Amino acid sequence: MNDILEQFTNRPLASDGPVTCLFRAAGVRDFVAAAHHIWKLPYGRIADRNQLVLVLSEGRGTCSTKHALLAELAREQDISVQLTLGIYEMSERNTPGVGQTLNKYGLSYIPEAHCYLRYKGERIDVTGVAAGAEPIQKFLYEESIAVEQIGAYKNDLHKRFLRDWISRTEGMEGRNLEEVWRIREECIAALGAGEYAKPDS
Repeated sequence: MNDILEQFTNRPLASDGPVTCLFRAAGVRDFVAAAHHIWKLPYGRIADRNQLVLVLSEGRGTCSTKHALLAELAREQDISVQLTLGIYEMSERNTPGVGQTLNKYGLSYIPEAHCYLRYKGERIDVTGVAAGAEPIQKFLYEESIAVEQIGAYKNDLHKRFLRDWISRTEGMEGRNLEEVWRIREECIAALGAGEYAKPDS
């Protein structure tokens, strides 16, 4: 992971932007160090995802809030990164901690919306994953989004994708979006409570 983060253009944190000041207050002095700092934070939802600075004060974050905060820092530093939303097949192999929940409902995977950054054509993911997780190599859908789209927009797109997936996937007969969304939420809760919350260092 260290090698991936080193791909970022590094420079001392300049400007007096609000996000920059908070990173400086946390003892972070350059952009690569900021990416490392975010990557090491455990996985977990913050109290209000519209207040991205809570990632630093509460010491946790999800793929959405971690990358949105880093994207805001990059904007203040005039570093060209793109916040990206993708949908992948979430399974125990690439997201350790969800397998037991999926098995309970007879699923091997479920499409999950995931945020990350693109920098010079490369995907960079600072969510933090458990040791042994397979990297996410294939995305079923990708698009660039604005920081403000990590909430309702992301959820709406994800639900539209799930609704279509349910209708065309063998073995999903009799299941509806509400049920599948509950399974997804149970998976996310398991991630926040389990080994996924402890990035491999």
